[in-house]
Amino acid sequence: MSNVTTLNLASIVTHHARLSPDREAIVWNETRLNYGQLEAMSNKVANALVSMGIGHNDKVALLCPNLPYFPIVYYGIMKAGAVVVPTCVLFTAREIEYQLRDSDAKAIFAFEGTPELQMGQHAKDAFDRVDSCEHLIVMTKGPEGPAPFEGHKTLGELIFDKPDRFETYPTAPDDTCAILYTSGTTGQPKGAELTHLNLWSNVVTTYSIHLPVLDNTDGVHKTVLITLPLFHTTGQTVQMNTNIYAGNRVVLLPRFEPKATLDVMVKEKVNFWVGVPTMYWALLKYVKEEGYDIEPIMENMKVCTSGGAPMPVEVMKAFEQKFGVRVMEGYGLSETSPLATFNHFQKPSKPGTVGQAIFGVEVICADDDGKEVPRGERGEVLIRGTNVMKGYYKRPEATAEAFRDGWFHTGDIGILDEEGYLSIVDRKKDMILRGGYNVYPRELEEVIMTHPAVSLCAVIGVPDDRLGEEVKAYLVLKEGAQLSDAAFIDWCREQFAANKYPRYVEFRESLPIGNTGKISKLALRQEVGLS
Repeated sequence: MSNVTTLNLASIVTHHARLSPDREAIVWNETRLNYGQLEAMSNKVANALVSMGIGHNDKVALLCPNLPYFPIVYYGIMKAGAVVVPTCVLFTAREIEYQLRDSDAKAIFAFEGTPELQMGQHAKDAFDRVDSCEHLIVMTKGPEGPAPFEGHKTLGELIFDKPDRFETYPTAPDDTCAILYTSGTTGQPKGAELTHLNLWSNVVTTYSIHLPVLDNTDGVHKTVLITLPLFHTTGQTVQMNTNIYAGNRVVLLPRFEPKATLDVMVKEKVNFWVGVPTMYWALLKYVKEEGYDIEPIMENMKVCTSGGAPMPVEVMKAFEQKFGVRVMEGYGLSETSPLATFNHFQKPSKPGTVGQAIFGVEVICADDDGKEVPRGERGEVLIRGTNVMKGYYKRPEATAEAFRDGWFHTGDIGILDEEGYLSIVDRKKDMILRGGYNVYPRELEEVIMTHPAVSLCAVIGVPDDRLGEEVKAYLVLKEGAQLSDAAFIDWCREQFAANKYPRYVEFRESLPIGNTGKISKLALRQEVGLS
Protein backbone atom coordinates (compact mmCIF):
# COMPACT_ATOMS: atom_id res chain seq x y z
CA MET A 1 0.00 0.00 0.00
CA SER A 2 2.28 2.76 -1.22
CA ASN A 3 1.37 6.43 -1.34
CA VAL A 4 -1.68 5.86 0.87
CA THR A 5 -2.56 8.78 3.13
CA THR A 6 -3.49 7.60 6.60
CA LEU A 7 -4.90 9.48 9.55
CA ASN A 8 -6.20 8.06 12.83
CA LEU A 9 -7.39 10.37 15.57
CA ALA A 10 -6.15 7.97 18.27
CA SER A 11 -2.57 8.84 17.31
CA ILE A 12 -2.90 11.87 19.59
CA VAL A 13 -2.55 9.46 22.52
CA THR A 14 0.35 7.51 21.01
CA HIS A 15 2.29 10.69 20.27
CA HIS A 16 2.36 11.90 23.87
CA ALA A 17 2.88 8.37 25.21
CA ARG A 18 6.14 8.39 23.24
CA LEU A 19 7.14 11.91 24.30
CA SER A 20 6.12 11.92 27.96
CA PRO A 21 4.68 8.58 29.12
CA ASP A 22 4.75 9.59 32.80
CA ARG A 23 2.81 12.81 32.35
CA GLU A 24 -0.73 12.78 33.79
CA ALA A 25 -3.42 12.45 31.14
CA ILE A 26 -6.73 11.50 32.81
CA VAL A 27 -7.82 12.38 36.36
CA TRP A 28 -10.95 11.22 38.17
CA ASN A 29 -11.04 11.54 41.96
CA GLU A 30 -7.88 9.71 43.07
CA THR A 31 -7.55 7.74 39.84
CA ARG A 32 -4.76 9.14 37.71
CA LEU A 33 -3.69 7.71 34.36
CA ASN A 34 -0.55 8.93 32.67
CA TYR A 35 -0.12 8.94 28.91
CA GLY A 36 1.78 5.67 28.95
CA GLN A 37 -1.03 3.95 30.85
CA LEU A 38 -3.74 5.45 28.62
CA GLU A 39 -1.83 4.20 25.58
CA ALA A 40 -1.33 0.71 27.02
CA MET A 41 -4.95 0.26 28.14
CA SER A 42 -6.43 1.55 24.90
CA ASN A 43 -4.06 -0.81 23.05
CA LYS A 44 -5.44 -3.69 25.11
CA VAL A 45 -8.98 -2.70 24.09
CA ALA A 46 -7.92 -2.57 20.43
CA ASN A 47 -6.33 -6.03 20.68
CA ALA A 48 -9.48 -7.37 22.34
CA LEU A 49 -11.69 -5.98 19.58
CA VAL A 50 -9.56 -7.53 16.86
CA SER A 51 -9.67 -10.87 18.68
CA MET A 52 -13.49 -10.58 18.62
CA GLY A 53 -13.45 -10.10 14.86
CA ILE A 54 -14.14 -6.37 15.06
CA GLY A 55 -12.07 -4.08 12.87
CA HIS A 56 -12.14 -1.52 10.10
CA ASN A 57 -15.47 0.30 9.77
CA ASP A 58 -17.29 -1.94 12.27
CA LYS A 59 -19.50 0.04 14.65
CA VAL A 60 -19.02 -0.15 18.44
CA ALA A 61 -21.34 1.64 20.88
CA LEU A 62 -19.99 3.25 24.06
CA LEU A 63 -22.36 3.95 26.97
CA CYS A 64 -20.34 5.54 29.74
CA PRO A 65 -20.38 8.67 31.92
CA ASN A 66 -17.33 10.86 32.48
CA LEU A 67 -15.05 8.15 33.85
CA PRO A 68 -11.56 7.00 32.77
CA TYR A 69 -13.25 4.06 31.03
CA PHE A 70 -14.54 6.44 28.37
CA PRO A 71 -11.22 7.60 26.84
CA ILE A 72 -9.68 4.12 27.26
CA VAL A 73 -12.42 2.46 25.21
CA TYR A 74 -12.99 5.45 22.90
CA TYR A 75 -9.40 5.51 21.66
CA GLY A 76 -9.18 1.70 21.67
CA ILE A 77 -12.10 1.50 19.24
CA MET A 78 -10.43 4.00 16.93
CA LYS A 79 -7.08 2.20 17.08
CA ALA A 80 -8.75 -0.97 15.84
CA GLY A 81 -10.04 1.01 12.84
CA ALA A 82 -13.61 0.66 14.10
CA VAL A 83 -16.19 3.43 14.48
CA VAL A 84 -17.16 4.66 17.94
CA VAL A 85 -20.86 5.31 18.56
CA PRO A 86 -21.20 7.29 21.82
CA THR A 87 -24.55 6.76 23.52
CA CYS A 88 -26.35 9.06 25.97
CA VAL A 89 -26.14 7.74 29.54
CA LEU A 90 -29.69 8.94 30.21
CA PHE A 91 -31.20 6.71 27.53
CA THR A 92 -33.82 4.12 28.27
CA ALA A 93 -33.55 0.59 26.87
CA ARG A 94 -35.84 1.56 23.99
CA GLU A 95 -33.60 4.46 22.98
CA ILE A 96 -30.42 2.38 23.25
CA GLU A 97 -32.02 -0.38 21.19
CA TYR A 98 -32.86 2.09 18.43
CA GLN A 99 -29.29 3.37 18.30
CA LEU A 100 -27.73 -0.11 18.33
CA ARG A 101 -30.00 -1.26 15.54
CA ASP A 102 -29.70 1.88 13.42
CA SER A 103 -25.89 2.06 13.68
CA ASP A 104 -25.39 -1.66 12.98
CA ALA A 105 -23.30 -1.85 16.15
CA LYS A 106 -21.47 -5.17 16.56
CA ALA A 107 -20.69 -4.52 20.22
CA ILE A 108 -21.55 -2.23 23.09
CA PHE A 109 -19.37 -1.25 26.04
CA ALA A 110 -21.66 -0.20 28.89
CA PHE A 111 -20.95 1.08 32.38
CA GLU A 112 -22.97 -0.90 34.92
CA GLY A 113 -24.55 2.29 36.26
CA THR A 114 -25.73 3.63 39.57
CA PRO A 115 -28.95 3.25 41.57
CA GLU A 116 -30.17 6.43 39.87
CA LEU A 117 -28.98 5.56 36.35
CA GLN A 118 -29.41 1.89 35.50
CA MET A 119 -27.46 2.22 32.26
CA GLY A 120 -26.01 -1.30 32.48
CA GLN A 121 -29.42 -2.90 32.83
CA HIS A 122 -30.83 -0.72 30.07
CA ALA A 123 -27.96 -1.72 27.81
CA LYS A 124 -28.53 -5.41 28.61
CA ASP A 125 -32.25 -5.12 27.85
CA ALA A 126 -31.49 -3.38 24.55
CA PHE A 127 -28.72 -5.84 23.65
CA ASP A 128 -31.05 -8.79 24.15
CA ARG A 129 -33.40 -7.38 21.52
CA VAL A 130 -30.79 -6.64 18.82
CA ASP A 131 -29.47 -9.83 17.21
CA SER A 132 -26.91 -8.00 15.10
CA CYS A 133 -25.11 -6.73 18.23
CA GLU A 134 -22.89 -9.67 19.17
CA HIS A 135 -21.02 -8.49 22.27
CA LEU A 136 -21.92 -6.72 25.53
CA ILE A 137 -18.93 -5.72 27.64
CA VAL A 138 -19.64 -4.28 31.08
CA MET A 139 -17.51 -1.65 32.78
CA THR A 140 -17.91 -2.16 36.53
CA LYS A 141 -17.65 0.30 39.42
CA GLY A 142 -14.70 -1.51 40.98
CA PRO A 143 -11.60 -2.79 39.18
CA GLU A 144 -12.21 -6.34 40.42
CA GLY A 145 -15.99 -6.25 40.31
CA PRO A 146 -17.76 -9.32 38.92
CA ALA A 147 -19.81 -9.19 35.74
CA PRO A 148 -23.35 -8.18 36.73
CA PHE A 149 -24.86 -10.16 33.84
CA GLU A 150 -24.29 -13.88 33.38
CA GLY A 151 -22.55 -14.80 30.16
CA HIS A 152 -21.05 -11.37 29.56
CA LYS A 153 -17.49 -10.23 30.29
CA THR A 154 -16.36 -7.19 32.18
CA LEU A 155 -13.86 -4.88 30.54
CA GLY A 156 -11.22 -6.12 33.00
CA GLU A 157 -11.83 -9.74 32.01
CA LEU A 158 -11.81 -8.84 28.33
CA ILE A 159 -8.42 -7.10 28.30
CA PHE A 160 -6.69 -9.00 31.15
CA ASP A 161 -4.46 -11.15 28.93
CA LYS A 162 -4.27 -8.83 25.91
CA PRO A 163 -0.95 -7.26 24.83
CA ASP A 164 -0.41 -3.60 25.68
CA ARG A 165 1.14 -2.89 22.29
CA PHE A 166 -0.89 -2.42 19.12
CA GLU A 167 -0.23 -1.09 15.66
CA THR A 168 -2.99 1.44 15.06
CA TYR A 169 -5.07 0.70 11.99
CA PRO A 170 -4.13 3.08 9.12
CA THR A 171 -7.51 4.69 8.60
CA ALA A 172 -7.83 7.12 5.71
CA PRO A 173 -8.84 10.75 6.34
CA ASP A 174 -12.33 10.13 4.91
CA ASP A 175 -12.93 6.97 6.94
CA THR A 176 -15.70 7.32 9.50
CA CYS A 177 -14.28 7.83 12.99
CA ALA A 178 -17.45 8.39 15.05
CA ILE A 179 -21.20 8.41 14.56
CA LEU A 180 -22.96 10.97 16.74
CA TYR A 181 -26.73 10.75 16.89
CA THR A 182 -28.80 13.86 16.35
CA SER A 183 -32.26 14.52 15.04
CA GLY A 184 -31.11 17.68 13.32
CA THR A 185 -34.49 19.35 13.40
CA THR A 186 -37.06 16.65 12.66
CA GLY A 187 -37.79 12.94 12.85
CA GLN A 188 -36.06 10.00 14.45
CA PRO A 189 -32.42 10.48 15.53
CA LYS A 190 -29.93 10.27 12.68
CA GLY A 191 -26.28 9.26 12.91
CA ALA A 192 -23.90 12.00 11.78
CA GLU A 193 -20.84 10.31 10.28
CA LEU A 194 -17.75 12.23 11.33
CA THR A 195 -14.50 11.31 9.63
CA HIS A 196 -11.02 11.22 11.12
CA LEU A 197 -10.27 14.39 9.12
CA ASN A 198 -13.45 16.10 10.38
CA LEU A 199 -12.50 15.52 14.01
CA TRP A 200 -8.76 16.01 13.55
CA SER A 201 -9.21 19.37 11.82
CA ASN A 202 -11.63 20.56 14.50
CA VAL A 203 -9.27 19.47 17.27
CA VAL A 204 -6.27 21.23 15.73
CA THR A 205 -8.24 24.41 15.09
CA THR A 206 -9.80 24.38 18.58
CA TYR A 207 -6.31 24.03 20.03
CA SER A 208 -4.94 26.90 17.93
CA ILE A 209 -7.85 29.12 18.99
CA HIS A 210 -7.19 28.35 22.67
CA LEU A 211 -3.40 28.47 22.30
CA PRO A 212 -2.99 31.34 24.81
CA VAL A 213 -4.64 29.07 27.38
CA LEU A 214 -3.61 25.54 26.39
CA ASP A 215 -0.01 26.08 25.26
CA ASN A 216 2.44 24.13 27.43
CA THR A 217 5.72 24.71 25.60
CA ASP A 218 6.97 26.37 28.76
CA GLY A 219 6.79 22.98 30.48
CA VAL A 220 3.68 23.85 32.50
CA HIS A 221 0.88 21.56 31.36
CA LYS A 222 -2.61 22.92 31.62
CA THR A 223 -5.67 21.32 33.17
CA VAL A 224 -9.18 21.14 31.70
CA LEU A 225 -12.23 20.14 33.73
CA ILE A 226 -14.96 18.28 31.83
CA THR A 227 -18.45 18.47 33.31
CA LEU A 228 -20.25 18.27 29.97
CA PRO A 229 -21.02 14.64 29.06
CA LEU A 230 -18.35 12.94 26.98
CA PHE A 231 -21.01 11.31 24.82
CA HIS A 232 -21.72 14.83 23.57
CA THR A 233 -19.64 16.33 20.77
CA THR A 234 -18.43 19.35 22.80
CA GLY A 235 -17.09 17.25 25.66
CA GLN A 236 -15.36 14.94 23.21
CA THR A 237 -13.80 17.39 20.77
CA VAL A 238 -13.45 20.79 22.39
CA GLN A 239 -12.29 19.38 25.72
CA MET A 240 -11.06 15.77 25.73
CA ASN A 241 -9.57 15.38 22.25
CA THR A 242 -8.17 18.90 22.09
CA ASN A 243 -6.40 18.61 25.43
CA ILE A 244 -5.09 15.11 24.72
CA TYR A 245 -3.75 16.53 21.45
CA ALA A 246 -2.06 19.25 23.49
CA GLY A 247 -0.64 16.77 26.01
CA ASN A 248 -2.51 18.37 28.90
CA ARG A 249 -4.40 17.00 31.93
CA VAL A 250 -8.06 16.06 31.51
CA VAL A 251 -10.04 16.04 34.76
CA LEU A 252 -13.38 14.25 34.64
CA LEU A 253 -16.50 14.92 36.68
CA PRO A 254 -19.34 12.46 35.95
CA ARG A 255 -22.11 14.80 37.00
CA PHE A 256 -22.31 18.57 37.20
CA GLU A 257 -23.12 19.89 40.66
CA PRO A 258 -22.09 23.41 41.71
CA LYS A 259 -20.18 22.49 44.87
CA ALA A 260 -18.47 19.46 43.36
CA THR A 261 -17.45 21.50 40.31
CA LEU A 262 -16.03 24.34 42.38
CA ASP A 263 -14.23 21.91 44.70
CA VAL A 264 -12.55 20.17 41.75
CA MET A 265 -11.57 23.52 40.24
CA VAL A 266 -9.75 24.31 43.48
CA LYS A 267 -8.22 20.86 44.08
CA GLU A 268 -6.92 20.30 40.54
CA LYS A 269 -6.01 23.94 39.82
CA VAL A 270 -8.16 24.00 36.71
CA ASN A 271 -7.21 26.40 33.90
CA PHE A 272 -9.98 25.78 31.37
CA TRP A 273 -13.65 24.88 31.66
CA VAL A 274 -16.57 24.64 29.23
CA GLY A 275 -20.19 24.81 30.35
CA VAL A 276 -23.67 25.50 29.08
CA PRO A 277 -25.39 28.72 30.30
CA THR A 278 -27.42 26.93 32.98
CA MET A 279 -24.15 25.73 34.56
CA TYR A 280 -22.83 29.29 34.73
CA TRP A 281 -26.12 30.37 36.29
CA ALA A 282 -25.91 27.57 38.87
CA LEU A 283 -22.31 28.38 39.86
CA LEU A 284 -23.10 32.07 40.33
CA LYS A 285 -26.16 31.21 42.41
CA TYR A 286 -24.26 28.75 44.62
CA VAL A 287 -21.31 31.09 45.22
CA LYS A 288 -23.65 33.90 46.21
CA GLU A 289 -25.90 31.84 48.48
CA GLU A 290 -23.15 29.80 50.16
CA GLY A 291 -20.38 32.40 50.27
CA TYR A 292 -17.98 30.01 48.55
CA ASP A 293 -14.38 31.25 48.44
CA ILE A 294 -13.43 31.40 44.76
CA GLU A 295 -10.04 33.11 45.19
CA PRO A 296 -8.13 29.85 44.58
CA ILE A 297 -10.13 29.32 41.39
CA MET A 298 -9.40 32.83 40.16
CA GLU A 299 -5.67 32.24 40.64
CA ASN A 300 -5.61 29.41 38.09
CA MET A 301 -8.58 29.75 35.71
CA LYS A 302 -7.49 31.27 32.40
CA VAL A 303 -10.66 31.14 30.34
CA CYS A 304 -14.14 29.62 30.27
CA THR A 305 -16.18 28.76 27.21
CA SER A 306 -19.94 28.63 26.82
CA GLY A 307 -21.89 26.71 24.21
CA GLY A 308 -24.98 24.60 23.65
CA ALA A 309 -27.40 27.51 24.02
CA PRO A 310 -27.26 31.32 23.81
CA MET A 311 -25.64 32.81 26.89
CA PRO A 312 -27.74 35.57 28.51
CA VAL A 313 -25.60 38.70 28.42
CA GLU A 314 -26.30 39.50 32.08
CA VAL A 315 -25.19 36.04 33.18
CA MET A 316 -21.98 36.36 31.17
CA LYS A 317 -21.19 39.78 32.59
CA ALA A 318 -21.90 38.63 36.15
CA PHE A 319 -19.69 35.55 35.79
CA GLU A 320 -16.80 37.45 34.23
CA GLN A 321 -16.97 40.07 36.97
CA LYS A 322 -17.29 37.57 39.81
CA PHE A 323 -14.64 35.08 38.66
CA GLY A 324 -12.33 37.55 36.92
CA VAL A 325 -12.15 35.41 33.78
CA ARG A 326 -13.13 35.91 30.17
CA VAL A 327 -16.08 33.83 28.94
CA MET A 328 -15.83 32.89 25.27
CA GLU A 329 -18.83 31.78 23.21
CA GLY A 330 -18.88 29.46 20.24
CA TYR A 331 -21.37 27.75 17.98
CA GLY A 332 -21.58 24.42 16.23
CA LEU A 333 -23.50 21.20 15.84
CA SER A 334 -22.82 17.48 16.02
CA GLU A 335 -22.70 17.58 12.21
CA THR A 336 -19.86 20.14 12.30
CA SER A 337 -17.58 18.25 14.70
CA PRO A 338 -18.76 20.64 16.43
CA LEU A 339 -17.04 24.02 16.35
CA ALA A 340 -17.94 26.34 13.46
CA THR A 341 -17.67 29.84 14.95
CA PHE A 342 -15.92 31.25 18.00
CA ASN A 343 -15.09 34.52 19.71
CA HIS A 344 -11.35 34.61 19.05
CA PHE A 345 -8.79 35.78 21.62
CA GLN A 346 -7.21 38.23 19.18
CA LYS A 347 -10.38 40.32 19.03
CA PRO A 348 -12.88 41.54 21.59
CA SER A 349 -15.99 39.46 22.08
CA LYS A 350 -19.38 40.80 21.12
CA PRO A 351 -21.85 39.70 23.80
CA GLY A 352 -24.90 38.15 22.21
CA THR A 353 -22.89 36.70 19.34
CA VAL A 354 -21.12 33.36 18.95
CA GLY A 355 -18.09 34.85 17.24
CA GLN A 356 -16.65 34.51 13.76
CA ALA A 357 -16.03 31.48 11.54
CA ILE A 358 -13.02 29.42 12.61
CA PHE A 359 -10.08 28.54 10.35
CA GLY A 360 -11.05 26.30 7.42
CA VAL A 361 -14.78 27.00 7.84
CA GLU A 362 -17.14 29.26 5.93
CA VAL A 363 -20.45 30.49 7.33
CA ILE A 364 -23.21 32.42 5.56
CA CYS A 365 -26.85 33.24 6.24
CA ALA A 366 -29.14 32.39 3.34
CA ASP A 367 -32.74 32.62 2.19
CA ASP A 368 -34.97 29.65 1.41
CA ASP A 369 -33.35 29.35 -2.03
CA GLY A 370 -29.88 29.08 -0.56
CA LYS A 371 -28.82 32.55 -1.66
CA GLU A 372 -26.80 34.61 0.80
CA VAL A 373 -28.76 37.44 2.42
CA PRO A 374 -27.21 40.87 3.07
CA ARG A 375 -25.29 41.36 6.30
CA GLY A 376 -27.59 42.30 9.15
CA GLU A 377 -30.53 40.32 7.77
CA ARG A 378 -31.90 37.04 9.07
CA GLY A 379 -31.26 33.84 7.18
CA GLU A 380 -30.63 30.13 7.68
CA VAL A 381 -27.07 29.44 8.84
CA LEU A 382 -25.15 27.46 6.18
CA ILE A 383 -21.71 25.97 6.82
CA ARG A 384 -18.99 24.33 4.74
CA GLY A 385 -15.47 23.25 5.65
CA THR A 386 -13.26 20.36 6.75
CA ASN A 387 -15.33 20.08 9.93
CA VAL A 388 -18.61 19.16 8.21
CA MET A 389 -19.71 15.50 8.39
CA LYS A 390 -19.70 13.18 5.39
CA GLY A 391 -23.43 12.56 5.81
CA TYR A 392 -26.13 10.84 7.85
CA TYR A 393 -25.50 7.11 8.20
CA LYS A 394 -27.70 5.08 5.82
CA ARG A 395 -29.85 8.13 5.07
CA PRO A 396 -29.06 9.39 1.56
CA GLU A 397 -32.27 11.40 1.32
CA ALA A 398 -31.68 13.18 4.64
CA THR A 399 -28.07 13.81 3.61
CA ALA A 400 -29.17 15.28 0.27
CA GLU A 401 -31.67 17.50 2.08
CA ALA A 402 -28.99 18.75 4.49
CA PHE A 403 -26.38 19.38 1.77
CA ARG A 404 -27.42 21.63 -1.07
CA ASP A 405 -25.01 23.37 -3.45
CA GLY A 406 -22.09 22.31 -1.28
CA TRP A 407 -23.41 23.87 1.93
CA PHE A 408 -24.64 22.16 5.07
CA HIS A 409 -28.02 23.62 6.09
CA THR A 410 -28.16 23.86 9.90
CA GLY A 411 -31.83 24.70 10.38
CA ASP A 412 -30.81 27.58 12.65
CA ILE A 413 -31.66 31.18 11.83
CA GLY A 414 -28.89 33.70 12.30
CA ILE A 415 -27.59 37.17 11.51
CA LEU A 416 -24.05 38.01 10.40
CA ASP A 417 -22.86 41.54 11.07
CA GLU A 418 -20.40 43.46 8.91
CA GLU A 419 -17.40 41.93 10.72
CA GLY A 420 -18.72 38.40 10.36
CA TYR A 421 -19.88 37.95 13.95
CA LEU A 422 -22.79 35.51 14.05
CA SER A 423 -25.89 35.80 16.22
CA ILE A 424 -28.26 32.83 16.51
CA VAL A 425 -31.74 34.30 16.71
CA ASP A 426 -34.19 31.50 16.03
CA ARG A 427 -34.65 27.89 14.97
CA LYS A 428 -36.15 26.93 11.66
CA LYS A 429 -38.00 23.90 12.94
CA ASP A 430 -39.56 22.79 16.18
CA MET A 431 -36.53 21.72 18.19
CA ILE A 432 -36.64 22.46 21.92
CA LEU A 433 -33.42 23.54 23.64
CA ARG A 434 -33.69 22.37 27.27
CA GLY A 435 -30.67 23.25 29.40
CA GLY A 436 -28.30 22.89 26.43
CA TYR A 437 -29.80 19.57 25.29
CA ASN A 438 -31.71 19.26 22.05
CA VAL A 439 -35.19 17.75 22.46
CA TYR A 440 -37.09 16.87 19.33
CA PRO A 441 -40.91 17.04 19.60
CA ARG A 442 -41.65 14.64 16.76
CA GLU A 443 -39.66 11.85 18.42
CA LEU A 444 -41.62 12.35 21.66
CA GLU A 445 -44.96 12.68 19.87
CA GLU A 446 -44.56 9.40 18.01
CA VAL A 447 -44.02 7.54 21.29
CA ILE A 448 -46.73 9.43 23.22
CA MET A 449 -49.25 8.45 20.56
CA THR A 450 -48.70 4.82 21.56
CA HIS A 451 -50.20 5.51 25.02
CA PRO A 452 -53.55 3.69 25.15
CA ALA A 453 -55.41 6.76 26.43
CA VAL A 454 -54.02 9.31 23.96
CA SER A 455 -55.85 10.28 20.81
CA LEU A 456 -53.82 13.31 19.73
CA CYS A 457 -50.79 15.14 21.06
CA ALA A 458 -48.45 18.04 20.41
CA VAL A 459 -45.19 18.85 22.16
CA ILE A 460 -43.61 22.29 22.33
CA GLY A 461 -41.05 24.14 24.42
CA VAL A 462 -42.29 26.66 26.95
CA PRO A 463 -40.21 29.37 28.67
CA ASP A 464 -38.27 28.34 31.77
CA ASP A 465 -36.13 30.68 33.87
CA ARG A 466 -33.53 28.05 34.73
CA LEU A 467 -33.31 25.84 31.63
CA GLY A 468 -34.33 28.28 28.92
CA GLU A 469 -37.09 25.97 27.73
CA GLU A 470 -39.08 23.17 29.33
CA VAL A 471 -41.01 20.41 27.56
CA LYS A 472 -44.80 20.59 27.55
CA ALA A 473 -47.25 18.08 26.07
CA TYR A 474 -50.78 18.93 24.97
CA LEU A 475 -53.07 15.89 24.92
CA VAL A 476 -56.48 15.00 23.57
CA LEU A 477 -57.66 11.78 25.22
CA LYS A 478 -59.67 9.02 23.60
CA GLU A 479 -63.38 9.07 24.36
CA GLY A 480 -64.03 7.71 27.84
CA ALA A 481 -60.32 7.50 28.70
CA GLN A 482 -58.97 8.93 31.96
CA LEU A 483 -55.40 10.00 32.66
CA SER A 484 -53.92 12.20 35.36
CA ASP A 485 -50.97 14.58 34.99
CA ALA A 486 -48.85 12.51 37.37
CA ALA A 487 -49.66 9.18 35.70
CA PHE A 488 -48.81 10.52 32.26
CA ILE A 489 -45.53 12.10 33.37
CA ASP A 490 -44.54 8.89 35.19
CA TRP A 491 -45.22 6.95 31.97
CA CYS A 492 -43.11 9.38 29.97
CA ARG A 493 -40.29 9.07 32.49
CA GLU A 494 -40.12 5.36 31.65
CA GLN A 495 -40.08 6.02 27.90
CA PHE A 496 -37.59 8.86 27.61
CA ALA A 497 -34.23 10.00 28.92
CA ALA A 498 -34.34 12.37 31.89
CA ASN A 499 -33.49 15.38 29.73
CA LYS A 500 -36.41 14.70 27.35
CA TYR A 501 -39.63 13.74 29.07
CA PRO A 502 -42.38 16.39 29.45
CA ARG A 503 -42.57 18.11 32.82
CA TYR A 504 -45.86 19.79 31.95
CA VAL A 505 -49.04 18.40 30.46
CA GLU A 506 -52.32 20.04 29.48
CA PHE A 507 -55.45 18.11 28.55
CA ARG A 508 -57.71 19.59 25.89
CA GLU A 509 -60.86 18.77 24.00
CA SER A 510 -59.10 19.69 20.76
CA LEU A 511 -55.87 21.17 19.42
CA PRO A 512 -55.59 24.18 17.09
CA ILE A 513 -55.48 23.23 13.41
CA GLY A 514 -53.84 25.36 10.75
CA ASN A 515 -54.83 26.02 7.17
CA THR A 516 -53.08 22.89 5.90
CA GLY A 517 -54.90 20.63 8.35
CA LYS A 518 -51.86 20.20 10.60
CA ILE A 519 -51.71 20.97 14.30
CA SER A 520 -50.71 24.60 14.66
CA LYS A 521 -47.79 24.69 17.08
CA LEU A 522 -47.49 28.38 16.30
CA ALA A 523 -50.87 28.90 17.96
CA LEU A 524 -49.78 26.92 21.01
CA ARG A 525 -46.56 28.91 21.29
CA GLN A 526 -48.47 32.16 21.04
CA GLU A 527 -50.65 31.06 23.95
CA VAL A 528 -47.56 30.82 26.18
CA GLY A 529 -46.16 34.12 24.98
CA LEU A 530 -43.94 32.85 22.16
CA SER A 531 -44.19 33.83 18.49
